[in-house]
Amino acid sequence: MEREVQKRIFKTHFGWVGVAVSGQGVSRLVLPKKERKAVERELNSSESGVRGPEKGQSAVVLNKVAKLLQKYFSGEHVSVDLWVDLRDYTPFQQAVWVTAAQIPWGETRSYGWIAKQIKRPQAARAVGQAMGANPVPIIVP
Repeated sequence: MEREVQKRIFKTHFGWVGVAVSGQGVSRLVLPKKERKAVERELNSSESGVRGPEKGQSAVVLNKVAKLLQKYFSGEHVSVDLWVDLRDYTPFQQAVWVTAAQIPWGETRSYGWIAKQIKRPQAARAVGQAMGANPVPIIVP
């Protein structure tokens, strides 16, 4: 099932960054890469939606994300208050990412800690795998 996804690729101090937004929120964030084409490939390989014109609420969200990321990659501390669209992922992955997003800025937690928080204390390795598959790094650290 295809859904409309708006995408934007832009340059930061660290390289090219990409972001995809659905009607539900930010669905993908590609961290800086040297080449724009590499970001395009990663965005296109991970999205099932189609690109439409940037309009309405999606354009507003894309602008907000672009400004936040420009500040972030310029070394500024930013407060991220964005909706994310994680509906294409498993309930386990979603639970891991929601829990990780609640960790206060500047603090760290272990995968074991997250596993205990989601009531799966033996799943620390699976938490690590879920964190490695995080589609929205920075937003969900």
